[in-house]
Amino acid sequence: MIDKIKSILSQGEGLKIEFKAAQNGIPRNVYETICAFSNTQGGEILLGVGDNGQVLGIDKTNVSRMLKDFANTINNTSQFRPPLYLSVEQIEFEDKLILYILVPTSSDVHFCCNKIYIRNADGDMDITNQSNLVAQLYANKDKSYSENEIYPGLTLSDFRTDLIDRCRKMAVGRQANHPWKYMTDEQLLRSAGLYKKDFCSQKEGYTLACAVLFGRDDVIQSILPHYKTDLILRINDTDRYDDRDDVRTNLIESYDRIMAFVEKHLPTPFYLEKDIRLDLRSILFREIAVNLLMHREFTSHYPAKLVIERERIYTENGNKPYVCGNINPDTSVPFPKNPTIARFFKEIGWAEELGSGVRKMAQYAKAYAGNIPVLTDGNVFKLDWKIDLFQGVNNQPKEQVGDQVSDQPSYQVSDQARTVLQFCAEPKALIEIMRMVRLKSRVYFMNHVIKPLIEKKLIEMVYPDKPNHPNQKYVTSKGRK
Repeated sequence: MIDKIKSILSQGEGLKIEFKAAQNGIPRNVYETICAFSNTQGGEILLGVGDNGQVLGIDKTNVSRMLKDFANTINNTSQFRPPLYLSVEQIEFEDKLILYILVPTSSDVHFCCNKIYIRNADGDMDITNQSNLVAQLYANKDKSYSENEIYPGLTLSDFRTDLIDRCRKMAVGRQANHPWKYMTDEQLLRSAGLYKKDFCSQKEGYTLACAVLFGRDDVIQSILPHYKTDLILRINDTDRYDDRDDVRTNLIESYDRIMAFVEKHLPTPFYLEKDIRLDLRSILFREIAVNLLMHREFTSHYPAKLVIERERIYTENGNKPYVCGNINPDTSVPFPKNPTIARFFKEIGWAEELGSGVRKMAQYAKAYAGNIPVLTDGNVFKLDWKIDLFQGVNNQPKEQVGDQVSDQPSYQVSDQARTVLQFCAEPKALIEIMRMVRLKSRVYFMNHVIKPLIEKKLIEMVYPDKPNHPNQKYVTSKGRK
């Protein structure tokens, strides 16, 4: 991050960069700049830096108040609407504290104190009373993002209110005083930018983004008959498939289905980072699943897919490219494909700063599978990942062998099974073991980890004659300790 700050300072203020001294708090024009950036091409703001690029720093005793004022203002619809859920990052630079704000391009038209601002080379421009520029701004937003398409016939009854409540709880779980906590379902959807008004045609209503996030299955299929996400395992039957899930539901449950498919067929190896165990499978495939769901062009008839093969994993989805070619995690400038959906995913904890997912994949992919995925932006967005996860597997689907021991007399075991054997040197209850390896499915864990180890006589039950004993525990066999 320090290198990034140095780069921003060296570029100076411009179309996408703004410096604010902010010595006595956050000045009002910061919100005008945020409005302008979000309405135009996005941008970055440094607080604690003079107009000439000199780092002045922020008085640390003021930071808590500044962050509170920022959160209150940016979520106050009388000051800024629709709300932008932005984060402020504190950075120590040259022994001084500065605040960094990343403002992504928005698919909404935003108002600051009932005024509309756009960004030009000279700064923030108020276009509120210039009807031709306002109309053009709305037209540009609608053309750029199909997620903004308005469906006046949609009502709250067309949505899964149980999922709206689930997302409310997820957001509140991350931020105790999240604005959604006290909102009705309708207020939440409006706050999230999922209800819009077209000021040119006067058409208003819930959007395509709202439909794909929360719509009942029949509603989504009525609006997008071609919409689906195909999940395929092709290890043994390479001409057809070993397992498949044809997903035609909302984005919230689609994410659940993708992660369940991955957990069913791919291992989660033992991995430590600074003495903390990380679940690389969850880290990597959360990013892959989110990318597959939220960065797609929903009007495209090209089906989204995730395919697991013996030597590679790949995804494909219809796309509206802004830069064609391979993506370099270190140098590429990310462009949001569906900013409203991306912001929603960020609020519930499924997405982070734009571009961070690509960097995270590059960071952990090699440790997980031996190689780094190649990402290609085009009319079809592609992820192609060469893997070595199935080396030594004798033509068996991963769901059968991933966490089982080998038939060979050397008793080769997976990393996960080996971890269990080490942990069970002393008798442990099933729930203790599951908590240690961070698995939640009791059925899956018994069938794919514990039972194979028992069958290979690598682990024993404390009460072998009573498998369902309420105090049942498991201990590594004496020959394996």
